[in-house]
Amino acid sequence: MSDLERAIRRNTLLLASVNAVNSIVLQLAAAVSTLTFVLVTGHEGLLGLGPAIFLVSSGVTAVVAGRSMDRHGRRPVLAVGFLATSAGCLTNALATRYTSTPVLLVGFVLIGAGMATSLLIRTAAGDMYTPAHRATGISRVLFGSVFGAVLGPAVFSPLFAGHKVAPHVLTIPWLAASAIALIALGLVLTVRPDPRDIGRRLSMEGHAAAQALPAPPAPLAEIIRRPGVLPAMAASLASFAVMVSVMNLTGYVVVAMHHHPQTAVFPIVGAHVLGMFALVLVIGAVIDRIGRGPALAGGLVVMAFSVFGLEWWSSVPATAVLLFGLGIGWNFSFVAATAQLSDLTSALERGRLLGFTDLIANLLAAAMALIGGYGLETSGVGALAVGAGLVALSPVAWILWRHEPAPATSG
Repeated sequence: MSDLERAIRRNTLLLASVNAVNSIVLQLAAAVSTLTFVLVTGHEGLLGLGPAIFLVSSGVTAVVAGRSMDRHGRRPVLAVGFLATSAGCLTNALATRYTSTPVLLVGFVLIGAGMATSLLIRTAAGDMYTPAHRATGISRVLFGSVFGAVLGPAVFSPLFAGHKVAPHVLTIPWLAASAIALIALGLVLTVRPDPRDIGRRLSMEGHAAAQALPAPPAPLAEIIRRPGVLPAMAASLASFAVMVSVMNLTGYVVVAMHHHPQTAVFPIVGAHVLGMFALVLVIGAVIDRIGRGPALAGGLVVMAFSVFGLEWWSSVPATAVLLFGLGIGWNFSFVAATAQLSDLTSALERGRLLGFTDLIANLLAAAMALIGGYGLETSGVGALAVGAGLVALSPVAWILWRHEPAPATSG
């Protein structure tokens, strides 16, 4: 085994571990962010505003983080992101302790910024594998989140057991999440060499084999016009926006509308995270085998029907199954989209394209959270279920109609 292969294997394991730790924090944010906002502000009619602030912050940060990754490397940007996540969780703990809305808003902005950079771990994963094995490589890094899905309920459920719904009950969980984010920061700092540098080396080796010089990075507008980029972006936007908006509103639906205990939220969110990542190793290999297009469309269809089911079933086991299906569908469409966007970019272009895609996806998710929150208050769960399901289905026909380009031959 060469030194490069050893470095790729080590970095893959480290980044998978980072995802495991990060998914624990993500579960708390998904489970109680809406509930935290309502309890601290006292305004149920604005329940979608909390996730919207979180998502807008994430989207704006994603563009800056993506470009910074291309310029400075993946590791330093990821490290700053986890520091922001830790600071945001600590700020939320203070906000719930003293019932301060301004402090809570700062915490949501910081967590959104941190989560934007952590989502770009997939950029680092795409750097380290050639196109023929890229979806598989990305899936290996994402697989770490399975362990976080198992640990999340074990960490947070006992902190809510026996407590009534109140702001101060959320203080300790947010403090715990702040400490857990620092573990992810420590793991990121051990990643060497930087995945961007591995991607540049793979690209240079590929061009050397073809006796050609690597092309300089293209402007974003030119990258977007490449065949296959827009369909992959459409799938990424729809899958991410539906997944995030529904996941962030689920905690409120389960506790406030279906009147289940707070502790029921974490098994449901855990089932969702398991759906997102438990089968990712198999799904990544399937995507590399069947092609990006069928995976993009098929994943969106599974997401749509999972969301539609929220209108008909409200028990904790049924909701967990539906959220598991939502995660499976997201897995197919999002990993396939990331793989195709990585196929069509070089190591010096990848961050900016994925960051720009994340900007639009987060803004769309924020709009859906606001509209979905209003719909929940005025029309019930059906408005959220039907609206989100239609958004998931909207790009399917276009994706299937567009010709899928052959994967690139370089890194």
